[in-house]
Amino acid sequence: MTNAIESRLAELGLSLPQAPAPAANYVPFVQSGSLVFISGQISSGPDGLICGKLGDSLSVEDGATAARACGLALIAQLRAACGGDLTRVRRVVKLTGFVNCTPDFTDQPKVVNGCSDLMVAVFGEAGRHARAAVGAPSLPLGVAVEIEGIFEIA
Repeated sequence: MTNAIESRLAELGLSLPQAPAPAANYVPFVQSGSLVFISGQISSGPDGLICGKLGDSLSVEDGATAARACGLALIAQLRAACGGDLTRVRRVVKLTGFVNCTPDFTDQPKVVNGCSDLMVAVFGEAGRHARAAVGAPSLPLGVAVEIEGIFEIA
């Protein structure tokens, strides 16, 4: 039987990827008490990495799509941290988004909204969170967006 969160994902027409394995010497998440700290998830979709630079080769809409992909990867890691049971999620506490962009690009918040909007769509009021949206001159592997998150679980 599916739980409410998985049902909501299905209603939204979304499926979670496999929780990505770390690409270096770190772990995908750490639990401390009721908080789960999830390492930065890079923008990747069914066709591979979502690369590019906002303000140059990518539009704000492209960036928001990349951020949404990061959000799906965050939820996949969260599912792993919860032993497969997303009903344990009590709150999305904080997201920190990094946007690969040109020096004059100033719409980082609009890009990271792709992830923020996903969290609210999936978790409802518990998906509302504190956030930072930061521009970066480059990101690992040339990806468009990387987002890390802090979540509260039961």
